Amino acid sequence: MTANKYNFEGKVVIVTGGGTGIGRAITQGFLDNGATVVAVGQRLAPLEETIEGYGKGYAHQTDVSKHEQVAELVKWTADTFGHIDVVVSNAGIFEGGEIEHVSDDVWHKLFSVNVDGLFYLTKEALPYLKESKGNIVVDTSVSGLFGDWGQTAYNSTKHAMNGFVRCVALDYGQYGVRVNAFAPAFIETDINKEVWTDPERLKPYIERVALGRTGKPEDCADLALFLASDGAKYLTGLVVPVDGGTTAATGQGRNNYENDTRSVL
Repeated sequence: MTANKYNFEGKVVIVTGGGTGIGRAITQGFLDNGATVVAVGQRLAPLEETIEGYGKGYAHQTDVSKHEQVAELVKWTADTFGHIDVVVSNAGIFEGGEIEHVSDDVWHKLFSVNVDGLFYLTKEALPYLKESKGNIVVDTSVSGLFGDWGQTAYNSTKHAMNGFVRCVALDYGQYGVRVNAFAPAFIETDINKEVWTDPERLKPYIERVALGRTGKPEDCADLALFLASDGAKYLTGLVVPVDGGTTAATGQGRNNYENDTRSVL
């Protein structure tokens, strides 16, 4: 359940990567607030778990890196429900490594899911969103705002996604279509479970978070639903960090200057 309530009654929403983590929280958040939601992913079982008990939830098996499958998903949704009001592009994958150790296959795989998937979904959904004056919400990353060690390929996809969001927002604002992104930092999901379940491995991450804790999928869902709601009707082209204050810092480590008596004359 989201912290705030929204009126999404009568709205039709597509959420990619809806079977786990952030996508599951977003899907259930929209369902809790009255929307009809098509949860999308490559595996049906987790999608069905996400929508279990919800009368307006639907599971649709789709590989977002395949244009023809994304086109079929969007057409099926529009044909079944008559319109599309919100599209949440959340599906994504991560692989790390210094660039000389990143294979061509990994490079292309990251771009095919993270960037191409966003492109296909946006391209296919825009005609319907122009009719409904709907909006797109994209899950990008703070890794698309700055650099990270050992993540050149992944960060490149996220920088591309953030740029894509801003440009599409400019082109389609004239049609009443809004496009925004939320950019998570460290969120507890299956993709990084081996870190947040290990206190020693987690410690250096927590030290860089002003609020002193990891993020939860619900933290992202709260913002995603706000960006999709009428409460954000004059917001477009934004990339909003969900990071507990991580990007408020210069990137330098935490220091204690309480007893520091140095001065500059």
